[in-house]
Amino acid sequence: MTTRSFMMLMVCGLLVGLPRPDSHVALAQVEALHRPLDQILDLYVRDGLVYYRALKSERGRLDRYAASLNVAPAVYDAWSRDEKAAFWLNAYNVFVLQTVIDQYPIKGRSSAYPTSSVRQIPGAFERLKHRAAGRSVTLDEIEKTILPEFKDPRLYLALGRGAVGSGRLKSEAFSGDRLEKQLADVHAEFVGEEPMLKIDRGAGTVSVTSIVSWHEAEFVAAYDKGASGPYEQRSPIERAIIAFIAPKVLPLEKELLEKNEFRVVFHNFDWRLNDLTGGRVD
Repeated sequence: MTTRSFMMLMVCGLLVGLPRPDSHVALAQVEALHRPLDQILDLYVRDGLVYYRALKSERGRLDRYAASLNVAPAVYDAWSRDEKAAFWLNAYNVFVLQTVIDQYPIKGRSSAYPTSSVRQIPGAFERLKHRAAGRSVTLDEIEKTILPEFKDPRLYLALGRGAVGSGRLKSEAFSGDRLEKQLADVHAEFVGEEPMLKIDRGAGTVSVTSIVSWHEAEFVAAYDKGASGPYEQRSPIERAIIAFIAPKVLPLEKELLEKNEFRVVFHNFDWRLNDLTGGRVD
């Protein structure tokens, strides 16, 4: 090999390691896509509750943002894993907001759910279609078909299902470059939010949101390290729950876990509308 050829190979090798000139531009474009939602959530969401009445009266920005989510598949395919995951979390949450304000104030008749529940809207999760990334999807399809591809159960706890029982809807949009920090916050909040986790030391119970039972396979795959150690006699989902909450609970709650004399139960999901206008109750 000549000296000239060797130098050319060295230069090419260095160039391969450099970021593409348009990478920062692409990142800025993705961030710009979700900026309107960031502003909407900051204005209309407080402590996980939504000013639905005010949002409905000024829904133009919400609808424009929702329409902007129907990016070309080629654009979506070029994004990183975290950018794609953040995209679907934002899409799900904004589609729920749209679904609620389309029918707000909700006055349903089904005795199975609270009067103003999003579940009173026929087909809200399983039939109503939305456009995103060149696809026509329902809310259930996002949760049950798309999000499992990312193999991170924390994503299900970040979905704002329009209900008090959901993980607390954040006052900011999810972002690819901050997703890990945002999901870490979701994880930390899990142990402090009663709709998510209730530890009763007196009764010896660890009561967990039904969201975990809905996604049992994903939580087991991510957090159960196998039948060994002090919890080897417990079921895979119980071991997964213990591994998920143990690093975050308070010292007295951790003491209960270490004694290994508690029962794990799943409490019913609270489908009351997370409406700040009317508060947490119907």
